[in-house]
Amino acid sequence: MFEKLPRYPTQAFFICLFAYVFSQSDLALFSYALPEIRSEYNLELEVIGWVIAISYSLGAFTQVYIGTLVDRYGRKKMLSIMIFLSSLFITLHAFVPEGKEYIIICGHSFTLGILLMIILRGLAIGTGGSLYPITGAIVTEEAPAKYRGLFAGMLQTGYPLGWFLAAIFAAPLLEEYGWRALFLVGLISIPYIFVVKLYLKETNRFIIQDSQKSSQFREADSSSYSKVKILFTSSLRKRAITIFLAQYLFVIAYGSSAMFFPTYFSEYRGLKIGDSALLVGFGNAIGVLGYILAAYVGEFILTRRTTVVIWTILGSICFMYLIWFTEGYFDTLFAFGIMSMFFYGTAAVKFAFIAEIFPTRIRATGLSVCSSLAVNLGIASGPLMLTYGINWLGWNIAFSYFVAIPLIIAGLMYLVLEPLPSGLELEEIEMKLNL
Repeated sequence: MFEKLPRYPTQAFFICLFAYVFSQSDLALFSYALPEIRSEYNLELEVIGWVIAISYSLGAFTQVYIGTLVDRYGRKKMLSIMIFLSSLFITLHAFVPEGKEYIIICGHSFTLGILLMIILRGLAIGTGGSLYPITGAIVTEEAPAKYRGLFAGMLQTGYPLGWFLAAIFAAPLLEEYGWRALFLVGLISIPYIFVVKLYLKETNRFIIQDSQKSSQFREADSSSYSKVKILFTSSLRKRAITIFLAQYLFVIAYGSSAMFFPTYFSEYRGLKIGDSALLVGFGNAIGVLGYILAAYVGEFILTRRTTVVIWTILGSICFMYLIWFTEGYFDTLFAFGIMSMFFYGTAAVKFAFIAEIFPTRIRATGLSVCSSLAVNLGIASGPLMLTYGINWLGWNIAFSYFVAIPLIIAGLMYLVLEPLPSGLELEEIEMKLNL
């Protein structure tokens, strides 16, 4: 079934995959460190919710702007820059001072150290999270049409692999040296820039698209606002809005669970912080199988749209089983792995479906606005709502309301969109969708 794949597209895929793994590993460090950060700064759960909300809101709009720069200056150049900046901002978390002075925001007290962490967190999210649209645009434009969905889907395994890699560092470093030492792991990503520079090319589709722009069109299309505005023209408006809302609801569910799972297992289930990190890390590693299966099913058996719907609903069911019907460590680990196969594994097929509907000249912009912006706003609001829900309703009921329900609604929203057959060239899709 799998004919010999062209060498360079496969090479570009693996370069992008490892870049995405490093980026997700860096961003995951915060979740693993969160219980200790909360303890050191004596933070209420709602304050943690506000820290996440403000930092992800800052990161959300930063990512949109970066996405427009990727469509203007090229994928390769921006990938190298963002790897460096995101690694730098993650590493600087280690040097946040404890701080004694307090500032009142939304009725809660924040030390100057926490405010500095919010700023660094927002910058790290904005730069590190931008690797999602950058690597996605590269893989989508370089992959053979027959396997594009599989390539784009497999790229999303960078998320669970990144969380697993971060857990390997988190378990010993947190228990032996504390949370500040953990963020020094961010330095590991920087040398990877040389791999990108030496072995990755700018995509041919971007080069051709850029060279074909007339001087008048180039001037009109040069601003970030102009690129975002294209998303709301008649041919794209319905899809752009539907995908944005579906992604937002999905990530309310994802953000509310992934961000607080280490805290949930540590504080509510009573696990040691190292054991909690390993449970989440290994559970995500098991989930890689679901990413692979979702990409395969969406490419060769069902349409990507239908696979998204099925995977999301199954993910919600598995999530409810995890929080309500597991007790022992290995029972919980197994259920977490199955849950992540469907819940988080949805990203593998969903990303390919989203990336295809945008023309090359605004592909990174479309991914940044309809996916990355929605993702960050979802993570900003989901965990914040969950923290209040936990205090009112308890962990499990709050998880049910703020994870399972939004997840099901998000999956069903994809039924509004027209399914696309797999294996089409991007240019054929543009003609079919009148782009």
